[in-house]
Amino acid sequence: MKKMSILGAAIFGLMMSAPVAFAGDITVSVVGPMTGQLATIGDQFKQGAQAAADAINAAGGVNGSMIKLDIEDDQCDPKQAVSVANRIVANGTKFIDGHACSGSSIPASAVYAEAGSLMMSPASSNPVLTDAAAKAGWPTIMRLYTRDDAQGAFIGPWIAKKYAGKTVVILHDKSAYGQGVADAVRATMNAGGLKEVYYDAINPGEKDYSALVTKLKDLKADVVYFGGYHPEAGLILRQSAEQNFKFQLIMPDSIASPEFWQVAGPAGEGTMFVFPSDPQAKPEAKAAVEKIKAGGFVPEGFTLFSYAVVQAFAEGIKRAGSDDPAKVAEALKNGTPISTVVGDVTFDEKGDLKNASYDINQWHDGKYAPIAQ
Repeated sequence: MKKMSILGAAIFGLMMSAPVAFAGDITVSVVGPMTGQLATIGDQFKQGAQAAADAINAAGGVNGSMIKLDIEDDQCDPKQAVSVANRIVANGTKFIDGHACSGSSIPASAVYAEAGSLMMSPASSNPVLTDAAAKAGWPTIMRLYTRDDAQGAFIGPWIAKKYAGKTVVILHDKSAYGQGVADAVRATMNAGGLKEVYYDAINPGEKDYSALVTKLKDLKADVVYFGGYHPEAGLILRQSAEQNFKFQLIMPDSIASPEFWQVAGPAGEGTMFVFPSDPQAKPEAKAAVEKIKAGGFVPEGFTLFSYAVVQAFAEGIKRAGSDDPAKVAEALKNGTPISTVVGDVTFDEKGDLKNASYDINQWHDGKYAPIAQ
């Protein structure tokens, strides 16, 4: 009996020290605008997540389980986002890489929180996403991306200093993302001593912005900060060029896509935008970038952030020794850095990234690159 007890203890010890294996695959739903005007962003999400899943699975998976992707399309529409979220949780999926647009992420997050699923957005920047989750006591709503208020704190004072004495206009597209970032930039720019001469919203989806261009000409705008997306930005620039009117356009991260230049054409020359410090340039991303490019896709925009979300899920499951979303979220917030293609990341108690850094990028001849600040 004593020998059996020693043997049993030894077996128990081995079981406790061995990695925890999970039954079946680990499904991650990748949710974004897979169709519609912003489908470029959805493609970035999908390409990044697939590359991450392939790399993790090739290395043996997560404690022996393979990562399986479920691709879902919300078209950046809030109602469709909620419908998609309900379908995802009804299917029993515990991990969500998405959504993209803040206007979709915020209402969808309530569905995931109620179901106890872990949602981590690689793109949504409106502070309400995690602020509201923290206030409601939802621990499984996170983002592996920056916040509008942090982006505003970065670019607003820069605009105030660089364009002191210039005529500045601030516009937004009425979306949670567009208005959120425009208001953040406006507040910090004003605090830096520069007041805009005009602040207004546009109607997204229109094809004729000539009346707006005429207004900008009348105001003699030197600089326009526009919180919105590339289809409208490109059209406004193109129609401004048709009226022989040129201004400096500054935007948030939404135009980190070749589709901006496809819409704007040469009128997009010199356009600036803020984006987190280029993940493609990080040594941690080298192998992933080469692999993705070899497949015929350039990992611009949110591609590597989506990749990093899948990496974070895998690391959180390993740390927690469980695929329980609440335990995974807790493990990801324990302060220990997580190695990803966008560098080592840590999360605060709200589920936001700590210590985000930014570049100011500028478009030139159909490509963009960081500029000296």
